[in-house]
Amino acid sequence: MNSIELATRSLFKKGRHDGMKIISLGVGLAVALVLVAKMYFEQSFDKFYPDTDRIYRLAENFTQRGSDEVSFSQVPGAVAPAMQAEVPGVEVATRLTYLEQGNTTFTTQEKLRYTADNILFADTNLFSVFPRPVLMGDARQILATPFQAMVSRSLAEKMGGVDKVDGMKIRSDKNAEFEVVIAGVFEDVPENSHLRYDILISMETYDARSRNNWLGNDRYWGYVKLAPGITPESLKPAIRAMFERHVDVEELTKAGIEMSFFLIPLMDMHAGNESVFNLLKMLGIIAFALLFTAVMNYILISISSIVNRTKEIAVRKSYGASEMNIHGLVVSETLLHMLVALALALFLIYASRNWIDQLLDVSVKTLLLSKGAFLLLAVCAVVFLVTAYVPGFLFARIPVAAAFRNFKESRRIWKQGLLFLQFIAVSLLICLLLVVGKQYHFMMNDNPGYAYDRLASCDITAVDSTRRANLLNEIRRLPSVEQVTTVDQLPISSEGFSGNNIRLPDDMRDYFNVCDQYWCGNGYLQMLEVPVIEGKSFTENVAASDEVMVNRAFVEKMNELTDWSDGAVGKYIWVTEHNKYGLGPVDYYRICGVYENYRIGSLVELDTRPSVLFYRTKPNNTLAVKFKAVTPEAVDEVRNVLKELVPDQDLQLFLYSSLIEDAYSSARKFRDQVLVGGLAVFVIALIGLIGYTNDEVNRRRKELAIRKINGATLRDLLRLFLADVMKIALPAVVIGCVGAYIIAGHWLQQFVLKIPLACWIFLLGGIAVLLVVAACVECRTWQVANENPVKYIKSE
Repeated sequence: MNSIELATRSLFKKGRHDGMKIISLGVGLAVALVLVAKMYFEQSFDKFYPDTDRIYRLAENFTQRGSDEVSFSQVPGAVAPAMQAEVPGVEVATRLTYLEQGNTTFTTQEKLRYTADNILFADTNLFSVFPRPVLMGDARQILATPFQAMVSRSLAEKMGGVDKVDGMKIRSDKNAEFEVVIAGVFEDVPENSHLRYDILISMETYDARSRNNWLGNDRYWGYVKLAPGITPESLKPAIRAMFERHVDVEELTKAGIEMSFFLIPLMDMHAGNESVFNLLKMLGIIAFALLFTAVMNYILISISSIVNRTKEIAVRKSYGASEMNIHGLVVSETLLHMLVALALALFLIYASRNWIDQLLDVSVKTLLLSKGAFLLLAVCAVVFLVTAYVPGFLFARIPVAAAFRNFKESRRIWKQGLLFLQFIAVSLLICLLLVVGKQYHFMMNDNPGYAYDRLASCDITAVDSTRRANLLNEIRRLPSVEQVTTVDQLPISSEGFSGNNIRLPDDMRDYFNVCDQYWCGNGYLQMLEVPVIEGKSFTENVAASDEVMVNRAFVEKMNELTDWSDGAVGKYIWVTEHNKYGLGPVDYYRICGVYENYRIGSLVELDTRPSVLFYRTKPNNTLAVKFKAVTPEAVDEVRNVLKELVPDQDLQLFLYSSLIEDAYSSARKFRDQVLVGGLAVFVIALIGLIGYTNDEVNRRRKELAIRKINGATLRDLLRLFLADVMKIALPAVVIGCVGAYIIAGHWLQQFVLKIPLACWIFLLGGIAVLLVVAACVECRTWQVANENPVKYIKSE
């Protein structure tokens, strides 16, 4: 208790630099603890479910005509129920599919509009595999009844309360034909679940043909819970036998297709993802660099204060204080500093909570108040032990004789070593930041093969055909609009593109799978400025088109499999789903033209399949507008037309550039995370550098005065101190740059296209660090070197 009192009374005492230590430690803890909590959160996905180790996701392997094997984590609708019914060892199985993914709006019968996160179709076994507390209704009965639905507790509260939503009718703005009745409420799915939803609709509401399908239409998420002691490996023969009972394997083989199902552990669905693994590695490096720099800086400043506290410690020893007492005093001081620094860290986290939510895609409450809080306490304990032990060990070794003579042990080797390690961390993160920022800039500005700088789009799925046509006519009349059309999906679509198989009239084997862009309206390729390299574009304004356009990659792929040496134009192809019994008016489609390859998807999720495009006069789901010039006034004109013609829906017009930004939001957020971590490390290291420089200037002030009296110029004195620091900084920066090169190389592997790791990036980062270090040293040295040398000689 006496040590705590002494530490409290001496807090912020002159010469101890307690403020610098607390600020640097508080900033480091604030950022590092949030990053450590984020790492724990990413690793904790789906672990809250009972028997998580027995839950698996259904997936399929698919090979077509000798091409590389492709794995999908979605399966046809009939697979999951058959697994439960026919495969011994499967305790229970469930399946889901989407009505709407991501944030989507829906409307109540009172014309009130709300936003939900994922609207899914689910079967009766969902809560048997993924238990959630049910607050209202019988989940099995609701999910077995067509056109009944359940909503999450948070959504129910937004709509008036759990007891108010019973019997309420709702319909999705995009899929108005599915009007359902709310009959139940379930507890919210935690944020650390890979499968999240706000609305569940009975699977019996969905198309029975799709639910019972065994081949194609792989849109279902299937899950199984295995009986205790059963492994996926032991089920392979039974799964294969089930598949062969329902599918004509011989016909598949003749068509050049090989297909099989397998199981993925639930815990691998998120934490086992390669991109998540790379993120965890990078966040771990940043968090370690932050904590390491903060701890080293605390120790550095503590060691620097030894000179000022030498006589104090020696006098205490003279009056009988043991080394244990000195250790206790230092531990008490460190504990007090740690508590104040933690309070500062929590304040910074609280003040930045909204920004942290957006940056990390998880709430601060979830990060800090989950089971991961124990890990954060352990981190704080380790930081406390290190920061308390090292200074305490050095203080305890101060001899009693120091009370009676001028003891000036500088501990320069300790201080220089700690400063060296801080410079490594700073240069590593600064160079890494440059690489991440350059990659993000490259992705945002890389040419995708089509023009989008004057393009905007609006989802009009929920708008009927008549009003779609009116929208086209009215927007076309606007003087600021150059062109307007509709398309099923734009190339950057976040929902991804479906696939269909290609066959030839004289050979009904499946040749390969294509990215199906479905339909476009008049002038679509012209709007994107995509060149037609062979043949011509679609014949427009026809009631039923039998034409199809393919890209260059399609022709190249077909040339590998058959003889199309005379060109693709005029050839007929059969596309699964696009025939007179499916979506199209004819059996075979004639290739009218070949367009140049352009990027479908993003550099993070790139669709590399050959692509096809169809035409229809009927307006499609996405409105595409090309402006003569993008101005706020021009955009507002189009938005006003949307509001005027479709007043009952909240139609949103987005500039295409914003869709590009959304596609690379994960890269942008990681860039910002590195930026925050790098700046925090930089600030902490600068505090340590300033403390070290102050200590060295004070220790050598008599030397400076004598050199100045003997004719040394200001430049000579500055060069003396700068050379001393540069001997530490230069090799540390080199090591940091090399480390950044290695780490950046691993991080860039996740991107399809990436920047080259040019030496100038790391050279620029290293020079920037050295320049800031030099500026700090010279600024402090300048102040002392300009003062009267007699002042320092007299003080000695």
